[in-house]
Parts: sequence; structure tokens; C-alpha cells
Amino acid sequence: MRYTLKAPCPLCKNEIDYTYQIEDIPYFSEILITTALCDCGFRHTDTIITSEGEPTRWKMHITSSDDHATRVIRSSSGVIEIPELGVTIEPGPVCEGFVSNVEGVLWRVMEAVESVLSWAEGEDLTRALEVQKKIEAAIEGNIPFTLVLEDPCGNSAIISKNAEKERYIPSENA
Repeated sequence: MRYTLKAPCPLCKNEIDYTYQIEDIPYFSEILITTALCDCGFRHTDTIITSEGEPTRWKMHITSSDDHATRVIRSSSGVIEIPELGVTIEPGPVCEGFVSNVEGVLWRVMEAVESVLSWAEGEDLTRALEVQKKIEAAIEGNIPFTLVLEDPCGNSAIISKNAEKERYIPSENA
């Protein structure tokens, strides 16, 4: 089901389309996808899970580039960790959920690292360059890594028969 409504852009006040689409993700849940784009540069996308589940931790060992197509659903409360790359992505005040795949997650991390490279100096620059090389190798399928997805609201998932799901107790890991 898809709805579109017109409303002012929060930046320039021009009228733009806000789109709301409800999708049912098999083996997971119903989600609401919201999007809005404006010529002024304003962009909003979010994936909102319409229910709340048990806190969960998903883990998958990515051993080949074939695993890169695995579906990853991260809600706005999900934390992504890739220990071998030294990467942790925690939700912030304007965190957006997304539906992607393992390769898409790696590209999102790469974009964040490239942002850091634009201003980093000294040790921060050295560390960002090291992480960038590891991510490139992971994208090319040259190094195995573990994708961990924790969600205290239970609204994130790694959809694969090779993914391990377990109950997540946030207080144990705080």
C-alpha cells in the first residue's frame, strides 16, 4: 500500500511529495518506508518497523562474496558491528532504519569513513585509512568478517539460513 501527500519542505518551504509505503517482509514483519526529496537538497528516508519484538542479536560469518547478497534490515534502534574491521554503527538522534544487503552495509560504512577522511588528521587519519583498506578488501570478498546486528526493540534482522539469532539482553552489554 502506497500513499503520497504534498507538504512543505522543512528547509525551503517549497511543496514536495512525502511518500509512505507499507511492505510486508517475509519471515520478519510489516514495515513503513517513508521518503521525501526536494530540489534544495533536503532528503529524508526512513524504514520503520510497525511492531516491536524481543531484543535480539543476529550474527553471520561472511566468508565469501556470495554472502554479500544477504538481506540486512536495520531499524532505527539497531547497532551494527563488524569486529574484524573495527566498525560499530550506533543509532543517533536522527538515525534512519534501512533495508539493504551485506554489501550495502559495507558501502554505508565506506561512505562514513570517506567523510572522516575529509577532515581527519594525525592518528584519526591513519586509523581511517586502515579501516578504508579493510573495507575495500571486504567488499571485494578478500577477507572474511562477522556482521553483528543487535536491536533492543527486536526490529532488525539478518535474513539468511546462515545467520544466528539469539536473545539479546542489553544490560549485559552496556
